[in-house]
Amino acid sequence: MSQQEKTDHRKARGALTRRALMQAAERLMATRGLGNVTIRQIVAAAKQKNESALQYHFKSLQGLIDAIHEERSEQVRQRRAEALAAVLARESNPKLATLATLMVEPTFRLAQENPGFRRYIKAFSLELSLEEGSALSLVHRHGGGGEGGKALGQRLRVALPRLDEARYRQRMEMAVVFCAAAIARHARQPKAFQGPAAETYLATLIESLTGLLSAP
Repeated sequence: MSQQEKTDHRKARGALTRRALMQAAERLMATRGLGNVTIRQIVAAAKQKNESALQYHFKSLQGLIDAIHEERSEQVRQRRAEALAAVLARESNPKLATLATLMVEPTFRLAQENPGFRRYIKAFSLELSLEEGSALSLVHRHGGGGEGGKALGQRLRVALPRLDEARYRQRMEMAVVFCAAAIARHARQPKAFQGPAAETYLATLIESLTGLLSAP
């Protein structure tokens, strides 16, 4: 085996280890709760022989959590950007209800399609509604937003001209917390994200979010 082949093999093996650790962490945190999972438990669930594997790839448990947030946030960013582009191809000035849909539907659809994403929602969504400080800042710190998110935020600001900057930011903070808590609760229900009941829940969530944003 050449030196390049050895390097490629080592990188591939490292990528598999990272993936195993991230998936194990999501599974454990979805069932036991974010604060009830240890590095040792994650390493064991990932079938790694050495606890140092997590520190080697992620430096710390928080580094692992940050990597999970970044990967899942990138999936949401991509889905939201595609949805926004499709909307703008149909209409130049989307209504508030359409913009509210873009806030929550990408996450909801990913959870419908991907069991791993559903575990992520169960593990981490309540963090946004319970952690101290700004929910918007927490979203950005975890890799949320992106260009599509920025574009959506700009259009939401235009759609709510009667709110001054302070009230607009406060309203958006409330919207983020509301959406995170609502989706996290749904994720814990039997047959979450499945069938007509899930579609009704999503429609109600969008209607409620639109009402929250547009309230006097």
